[in-house]
Amino acid sequence: MYDGMRANDISDVVAADRVHVWHHLTQHKAFETTDPRIIVQGKGMRIWDASGRETLDAVSGGVWTVNVGYGRVSIADAVRDQLLRMNYFAGSAGSVPAAQFAARLIEKMPGMSRVYYSNSGSEANEKAYKMVRQIAHRRHGGRKWKILFRERDYHGTTIACLASGGQPERAAQYGPFPAGFVQVPHCLEYRSQWGATANYGERAAEAIEEVILREGPDTVGAIVLEPVTAGGGVITPPEGYWERVQEICRRHDILLILDEVVCGVGRTGEWFGYQHYGIQPNIVTMAKGVASGYAAISCTVTTEAVFEAFKDDAADPLGYFRDISTFGGCTAGPAAALENMRIIEDEDLLANTRAMGERLMGNLRALQERHPVIGDVRGKGLFCGAELVSDRDTKEPLPERQVAAIVAATLARGVQIGMTNRSLPGLNNTLCLSPALIATPDDIDRISDAIDGALGEICPG
Repeated sequence: MYDGMRANDISDVVAADRVHVWHHLTQHKAFETTDPRIIVQGKGMRIWDASGRETLDAVSGGVWTVNVGYGRVSIADAVRDQLLRMNYFAGSAGSVPAAQFAARLIEKMPGMSRVYYSNSGSEANEKAYKMVRQIAHRRHGGRKWKILFRERDYHGTTIACLASGGQPERAAQYGPFPAGFVQVPHCLEYRSQWGATANYGERAAEAIEEVILREGPDTVGAIVLEPVTAGGGVITPPEGYWERVQEICRRHDILLILDEVVCGVGRTGEWFGYQHYGIQPNIVTMAKGVASGYAAISCTVTTEAVFEAFKDDAADPLGYFRDISTFGGCTAGPAAALENMRIIEDEDLLANTRAMGERLMGNLRALQERHPVIGDVRGKGLFCGAELVSDRDTKEPLPERQVAAIVAATLARGVQIGMTNRSLPGLNNTLCLSPALIATPDDIDRISDAIDGALGEICPG
């Protein structure tokens, strides 16, 4: 159903891209001899490039974003109507869609009460860190300023977010970094750091407490964690992990920040990933799926207790949250987010995500039985990964070059998948799958069939 521009109409676009556009996460040397890929149209879960080639997108825009699929006329109409009515005013004043979406969002997040708007996941996390630091000064004499983060987790691309990220290849060559960010061990049981361990989830959580005690509980203000680790390998938490983490945070008066930039707004089959585990965070950040990429928006959501810490002394000229995000005042984001949420509800996409997630995990386990290169399969909802190894017994990771070849061979079969890359030296070996929440059984089977063929081609036997 491709109806994009004719080939002779797009050549000037390709030429302009080659000469003027600086692509994300891309080595441009290849574009001296080949054309960059330009996506010109999307509908449902299909995308078409400038050559008219159709691809089934199993990574929702490349980075887990387009949760409700491409071509949603109702979201575009909602944004257009809002822009004509009132497109922007700085976030020091309110807007109709911002107030309406905040109310709808809080309905989905029992225990939370306040929404701070900005325009990217990195920015949402920066806001959370600034809240923690300001609370440290206002409530703790400046001492509880350290922020813990977990190995393998990713929280954004600004300097502070890279300082709080557990992916050394992402951070390489961007230091020196600001002080006060302290790493804790990951919780991937497949690569146990403590050998064969009973109650692995609890052991991994206790490793966090060991770091807290080493640093001094009176110096630690917060910990930031992904409910399910994304780019670090699609790592689902072991049983008992989150309950113990919350217990430790409460014991030491440490704010729990949950980075839902990837997991949030339906990706895991609940509105938010943390809601699978019965825990209550203090701060939740979100971005990608909030408006499914139809407009830029991110949210830093807090409890009322966190909010109240910034209004207890109205006479103090430094006593409020002295922050602003210019484009957090855009109305397109919350307008798109409202319609995005309506679609998820009206089409029962949470239930579909759970059902299609089970199908995808089942298909991946079947592939694991046929292909020794698959060492581990893990996921939650339509957020799944397959870790590839050269040897199942030793768990030696498959080299990144071969993993990339499998991704390319899958694309050659008409399906776009992802992989961990430039994150962890020697451990960029996980295939990443995050199809839109609208996926059908046929879509899921086509994805796994394409991977099956690619594995057979690149890693036969």
